Amino acid sequence: MALVYKSKLRVNKTSVELNAFVDDFLGRTCEGIVSSLRGVDKVQKLTIRKDKDEIKITVNGKEIPLTPFPNDIIRNTLTALVSSLKDVERVDSFDIEVEVK
Repeated sequence: MALVYKSKLRVNKTSVELNAFVDDFLGRTCEGIVSSLRGVDKVQKLTIRKDKDEIKITVNGKEIPLTPFPNDIIRNTLTALVSSLKDVERVDSFDIEVEVK
C-alpha cells in the first residue's frame, strides 16, 4: 500500500495553499530528508521549522539535533523549494508539517 502524505506550509507566518502535487512532493521530500538523519525511526509526523538560519526538526514528537552541515543543507534545499512556489516572494521563515499515513 502506498504511503499518503498530508502537508501544511506556512511561510513568514502565512499559510500557503498547496495543490495535490505540491502537497505530495513536499511531504515526500521532507520525509526523505529526515529519514536520512541519525536517530530517526519510521516517520509518522514531522515538523521542520526555519527561523533565520536555524532549522528545527521534530519527528514523532522527538526533536532531532542537527550539526551545522545538515542544518545548512536542509535549510538551503527547503528554502529553494518553498521559494519556487507560486505567490511566495521572500522566505525569512517557514513551518512545514507532514503526516505520513
